[in-house]
Amino acid sequence: MLRGLYPIIDLDTLESRGVEPLAFAERVLAARPAFVQLRAKSLGAGATLALLRQLAPLCRVSGTALFANDRPDLALLAGADGVHVGQDDLPVAEVRRFAPGLRVGISTHDLAQLERALAERPDYVAFGPVFATPSKRNHEPVVGLTGLARAHELSLVAKVPLVAIGGIDLERAALAGVHAEVVSVIGALLPAAAGLEAVTERALALQRAVLDAG
Repeated sequence: MLRGLYPIIDLDTLESRGVEPLAFAERVLAARPAFVQLRAKSLGAGATLALLRQLAPLCRVSGTALFANDRPDLALLAGADGVHVGQDDLPVAEVRRFAPGLRVGISTHDLAQLERALAERPDYVAFGPVFATPSKRNHEPVVGLTGLARAHELSLVAKVPLVAIGGIDLERAALAGVHAEVVSVIGALLPAAAGLEAVTERALALQRAVLDAG
């Protein structure tokens, strides 16, 4: 079962910090995470597709699976490995009908959503926010480590990898890694000021924290 760090390249967060997406991605991929996600909520379809097509060869070189957020059509056109969908996006079964070759992950925010998602046998299930997060406005209620632990019990029975997400920094990555195979981060990869020098080092430290927690 996959284990480790799952960085999200969130364009809104990067723009707010003045960080160029491809340069950031190259620094993240130097840590060779198992997979990475492009989240481009404010970008048009054409520009998102172009960025996915630029990311795809970089991910192949690092051995990292590339996931697109929300858009299986763009994932397919860009030659990405998978798509991550939310509760209001296409159901897993519809994604697989449309693009059977894509891997599919799904966000869940409570145990009822988690159980429904596990029944669909996705490639992974994300659960959270585990902690309060500034990366997403009006996020769902925090589930905490207790909620994450219960979610992990269910995912282990279903044999579906669990991704912990939401408000996770280096210290919290070790805590979340006890109750999830994969830990997803956005802001924890970025320094307080604009700059990319420390990104790879941060990604490697987060990766080690998750792996050591297992």
